[in-house]
Amino acid sequence: MSIYETDHSAWALKQVALLRSGHTSALDFEHIAEELEDIMGNNRREMHRRFRVLIGHLLKWQFQPGHRSTSWRSTIRNQRNDIEDMIAESPSLKRLVSEKIASAYPKAVALASDETGLPKTVFPSVCPYTELELLNDEFWPGD
Repeated sequence: MSIYETDHSAWALKQVALLRSGHTSALDFEHIAEELEDIMGNNRREMHRRFRVLIGHLLKWQFQPGHRSTSWRSTIRNQRNDIEDMIAESPSLKRLVSEKIASAYPKAVALASDETGLPKTVFPSVCPYTELELLNDEFWPGD
């Protein structure tokens, strides 16, 4: 068994030391490539999760105006801020925004339905919000 399999942190520290010392021939290129791919996959999944929660709360905000709360407002702001931070840290993620909105929308509808008690059929079949609206702190549907 390799150190990669038995102590991931020790493996990572060893790779960093090898890179910094210039001993690139001893690097574990295969596992480094896997780790880099995992990072991108994690970023994509995180963006998907954040859009799911953001859209779900915006749907709740729009379709149950009588139940709006500071908690909903805070969740919406936090998701917007976190998505913006992700894109600022990794601008290449911007190209995934429309894809992640589309893929997150059905799950956002399920979230909104579960939390409001409204049937899924009440909500639009496609996301009613644009990219710009989703990330705009001034956009509050139904206001």
